[in-house]
Amino acid sequence: MRTIVVKIGGRLLHSITATEINVGKTAEYAEVLRGLSDDGYRLAVVTGGGDAARLYIGAARRLGASEALCDQIGIWTTRMNAYLLITALGSKAHPVVPRTVYELVGALESGKVVVMGGIQPGQSTDAVAAIASELSGAQLMIKATDVDGIYTADPKKDPNAERIPEITHGELLKLILDAGLQAGEYAPLDPVALKILARSRIPIRVVDGRNPENVRKAATGEPIGTLVKPEEKRET
Repeated sequence: MRTIVVKIGGRLLHSITATEINVGKTAEYAEVLRGLSDDGYRLAVVTGGGDAARLYIGAARRLGASEALCDQIGIWTTRMNAYLLITALGSKAHPVVPRTVYELVGALESGKVVVMGGIQPGQSTDAVAAIASELSGAQLMIKATDVDGIYTADPKKDPNAERIPEITHGELLKLILDAGLQAGEYAPLDPVALKILARSRIPIRVVDGRNPENVRKAATGEPIGTLVKPEEKRET
């Protein structure tokens, strides 16, 4: 059975700009995930916090909350997003959001789609998905985001940015750490997550999650978005 971990950016599931959760998009993701589960894929899904997390964290900071509490608020928000997706999945979903990756591994034995959010302060949901990929023995991680792959620069700001069809873990890490891709700038993947995937040689495909169908395409091997692959092994 092929195991895949899917990271869904919270911004894809809803946007607070209209103070409304995108129920339709959540339902679309549920339909795609149900179909993959029916086709025999073992699935773990990690949801981000998106605009909702930013909204609550911003309010907490203005009220004087510590950064540790702000992190915890972000985690709670990712778990609320996870429960919304679980609700949309119905009987296909494991009914409880795992609070640790070890709970995730146990939940996967149910044969259901397992959905989770953040785990601990200071850790991104990219990193959670990478650790989940490692511990579950996943053959692929898919990151669904609001860009159609990884670019040489921020495509929303630089019209000369070019999409990269394939890149190795090491090459991407160098790209992220180069000038202009530091914290607060364009960073297509958390460097911690990337290092975790690299050490276990797990490929990740970054796709445009604004169309949930792209997750199915990535899972079934279609060459969309950007494939981040392990370095070639050197002969000794």
